[in-house]
Amino acid sequence: MPFIFNNKNYNEMRKSIIFSLLMPIFTTSLFAQYGKVFETKTVKSTVLDMERKYAIYLPPDYDSTDRCYPVLYLLHGSGDDHTGWVQFGQVQHIADKAIAEGKATSMIIVMPDANTGTRGYFNAVTGKFNYEKFFFNELIPHIEKTYRVRKERRYRAVAGLSMGGGGTVFYALHRPDMFAAAAPLSASTGNWDFEQFKSRLNVEQMPSDKVLDEYFKNHSIEAILENSLDDDMKKIKDIRWYISCGDDDFLYEGNARMHILFRKKEIQHEFRIKDGAHTWSYWRMELPLVLEFISKSFMQY
Repeated sequence: MPFIFNNKNYNEMRKSIIFSLLMPIFTTSLFAQYGKVFETKTVKSTVLDMERKYAIYLPPDYDSTDRCYPVLYLLHGSGDDHTGWVQFGQVQHIADKAIAEGKATSMIIVMPDANTGTRGYFNAVTGKFNYEKFFFNELIPHIEKTYRVRKERRYRAVAGLSMGGGGTVFYALHRPDMFAAAAPLSASTGNWDFEQFKSRLNVEQMPSDKVLDEYFKNHSIEAILENSLDDDMKKIKDIRWYISCGDDDFLYEGNARMHILFRKKEIQHEFRIKDGAHTWSYWRMELPLVLEFISKSFMQY
């Protein structure tokens, strides 16, 4: 029977052509790779005598390869916990997008809880709650034992917001041998005056002045930079620093002072003051830039 070309045949042919053109798009969308977030993992802490929670982001290709990955420790702010960057920071969506667009390398992102027991990322001045010791002596070894993580300094970074920005600054200053990059956002930069530090302490039994003085110096950016040995200062200068704060942020002054100090000590860093306040909209805007920045530390550049 001869083929009769009519409007019905034409419409069917057109539908077939359109479907064949769109099929690759549907297929790509259907099988697009996404990272995974596990929101409540735990690690037993002997230092803190409790189970500690953390969230973790595994990149899209984690289950399909046997490669080891660089790792970012991403710290939350005061009032949040390990779920903050997951829920409010949209870390999975932002990381997936940055990796898919080639702006960030595949990496593991660890988000620890610093809101249980005593809030904060540092050892307590009383010595009764040593979170920083837990972080370096137990959490990092646990992550490196449990996941396929590259263990060299050049493949490890730290970043965070507000209280977590302060944790980022002091972790990198205390242990510059551990991190290739540090990215504090809207950082709480600690006390700049010893008497102010003493007046803000809220402890049942005040430690001796000697203990307080040593603790203050260990949590003062000025004192750390002033007293760092040559080898430690070299490592601090080897870190790639990205410092960012909103122009309407109440922590703006401390971040500006840190920038000036870094300039005086000839510590290379990126310093960004942008339109914004102490808000999640600012930190969500910055996270893709942080991922891109630290990725350059993980690669030859």
